[in-house]
Amino acid sequence: MTELKNDRFLRALMKEPVDVTPVWMMRQAGRYLPEYRETRGQAGDFMSLCMNPELACEVTIQPLERFPLDAAILFSDILTIPDAMGLGLYFETGEGPKFRKPVRTAADVEALTVPDPEKDLGYVMDAVRTIRKELNGRVPLIGFSGSPWTLATYMIEGGSSKDFRRIKGMMYDQPQMLHQVLDVLAQSVTSYLNAQIKAGAQAVQIFDTWGGVLSPQCYQEFSLKYMQKIAAGLIREHDGRKVPVIMFTKNGGQWLESMADAGADVLGLDWTTPIGEARSRVGDKVALQGNMDPSVLYASEATIRKEVARILESYGPGNGHVFNLGHGIHQFVEPEKAGVFVRAVHELSAEYHS
Repeated sequence: MTELKNDRFLRALMKEPVDVTPVWMMRQAGRYLPEYRETRGQAGDFMSLCMNPELACEVTIQPLERFPLDAAILFSDILTIPDAMGLGLYFETGEGPKFRKPVRTAADVEALTVPDPEKDLGYVMDAVRTIRKELNGRVPLIGFSGSPWTLATYMIEGGSSKDFRRIKGMMYDQPQMLHQVLDVLAQSVTSYLNAQIKAGAQAVQIFDTWGGVLSPQCYQEFSLKYMQKIAAGLIREHDGRKVPVIMFTKNGGQWLESMADAGADVLGLDWTTPIGEARSRVGDKVALQGNMDPSVLYASEATIRKEVARILESYGPGNGHVFNLGHGIHQFVEPEKAGVFVRAVHELSAEYHS
């Protein structure tokens, strides 16, 4: 086991003391970096990049070469599980992900099986192992998956959606059929994340990108319940160290109290909920991750620093905060602005940890 040279991210997730607030960015390895675009061009297309462990490792580490980030996140996609279920994932330019075989009928649902993470998703595990070796204890590695609800939206809609009419139609009219889909996905995500942990992921995040489109009652029944099942089934200690679990529901700030009881160690916040208010609502139950609006990175350096200072002040002194954007970094952000953001978090947070 390689000793971590910088473990402040893991310590903050477990609400332990740190010298400065740790920071990483969702989508930190991505299209805003010219070196990423070059490597993606070399791979041919997005999925070929995901399925090449050496190139996935290369792009995972690229942002660490530019910025003093406190964690690396596995370069992959949330739709690897449905793809491994044989639904035929492909990407259409300008339209995002699509499935050749969407899940619409009872027969489609019956045909779903839990993928074997080492066999059907072995390229992801190979990437995790390669990245861990290459990091050599530099910073911790985050593994991740989409939430069952979020994965189901793509599988049932056949791709991205604005109105979620197919999945919501199924949810209201054939709830048992949707529960069957979500149950298979919860088993799949649990197995997938546990395999990532065994391969070397030191923390894991569940991305519930579309939970916020649900009513409060439906969120509890069709999204949170299944993330709770996953949290209960995850390996929570590996290589002699705790493996923290982060749960992130975009536009889910109204449900923080329920989320804090769902078994995760950390809740991710988007920018629509003040982090100080969130802290007072969840108390000591969980750590918090977030939550600057990614669009702030289009502003001046002075504005970025001012917004970082405001969020740090809102959270206040003490432990249990990992700084992040409220969602993924946008592709048109200048890399230099991301650097200003990361350095500002470290510089301005020291006074809150004395």
